[in-house]
Amino acid sequence: MSLPRYPRYKDTGVMWLGDVPEHWHTCSLKRVVKLQSGDSITGESIEEQGAYPVYGGNGSRGYTTSFTHEGYFALIGRQGALCGNVNYANGKFWASEHAVVVTPIKPVSTVWLGELLRTMNLNQYSVAAAQPGLSVDIISNLRIPLPSLEEQYCIATFLGRETSKIDALISAQETLITLLAEKRQATISHAVTKGLNPNTPMKDSGVEWLGKVPMHWTTNRIKHLLSSFEQGWSPQCEGFPVQSEGDWGVLKVGCVNGGFFRPEENKALPIELAPLPYLGIAKGDLLISRANTRELVGSAAVALQDYANLMLCDKLFRVRFVADVCEPMFVAHYLGTEMARSQIELAASGASSSMVNIGQSTILELEVPLPTLLEQQEIIKFLNNENALLDALTVEAERGIALLKERRSALISAAVTGKIDVRKTAQQESSTLQEAA
Repeated sequence: MSLPRYPRYKDTGVMWLGDVPEHWHTCSLKRVVKLQSGDSITGESIEEQGAYPVYGGNGSRGYTTSFTHEGYFALIGRQGALCGNVNYANGKFWASEHAVVVTPIKPVSTVWLGELLRTMNLNQYSVAAAQPGLSVDIISNLRIPLPSLEEQYCIATFLGRETSKIDALISAQETLITLLAEKRQATISHAVTKGLNPNTPMKDSGVEWLGKVPMHWTTNRIKHLLSSFEQGWSPQCEGFPVQSEGDWGVLKVGCVNGGFFRPEENKALPIELAPLPYLGIAKGDLLISRANTRELVGSAAVALQDYANLMLCDKLFRVRFVADVCEPMFVAHYLGTEMARSQIELAASGASSSMVNIGQSTILELEVPLPTLLEQQEIIKFLNNENALLDALTVEAERGIALLKERRSALISAAVTGKIDVRKTAQQESSTLQEAA
């Protein structure tokens, strides 16, 4: 969309704002709104359902039985890594102490104001601390552009229409990514439990949750296939990963999340601690997380090369299989199927919802459908090709989302700072709606 600029501009002297339309005013934010944190509320008072929504620093947190505000307001996150983000609340709601309620002291469009605040990148005004916090005093004194109320509503109308279009395109790409992930999961699951030949005769596996497998396949417990099974070591490490080749590090449990081995997920071993070379990672090692969230515990990945300086941590199992019996990558794919995941999650234990554990027996006793070694290799090759295609489509969709989000932000910024003139477009939209009514 090509939109015109205003006929004449003037310099505001404000670095982030630059020139604005000549007839616009500028003033400090505190001349237009009052910024005030909400009221504290305990976690016990917040429920999944209730009469009134609770808003914190990052948006909705749940519901409670009373409210602190009524109306349509922009809210600014006050604490945390995302402090400075902008959300909206409408009706009766509770604003927590982690949200700054933006209350107009003169008539303004809430949408125009909220999008202007979003454009200002308020996170840059956070005060450095263990828990970053927004400096309300600094923000209150920032200078902002101030068009007329009528023009604010024109901008809000324009942005409502155009961002809805962009959001619909983003949603479509996100749906595509979800479908691609489902396709990936279904392709892997079918390949490692049913094989590649749709005409292969099937038999009952003898394992209730596994169902039927190809007639010529066997089923076996993992403990009968391996040559070694061990846990690692978790010393007190540095807060950063290995910095240079040859330095020693200890893997983090997240190195296997998503079914891919991520060697960069490690912490450097302090120089005063002696490494344990036998815990170094070798090509073909199957690594399985034994402690994580319920959704991630049991995640598995295979090291595709040697990482002799990266050691196994004690939240990971390392499985090495008997040669010429089992391909580690085949088992890794299998451990990611819904069938295997259901058994792993069923066996997981722990009082905390954020961290559960599985014992060695959970993996050792797990039944695996097993074709011949040659067929395992054919299945792995097939899945590599299929996943490469799905990954390429996913990357393209993610790139599209990133470009759309950039377009959205640029459009909002241009409109609320007067770099484009949307008055005629918004008025045409208003006339069209009136005629339709």
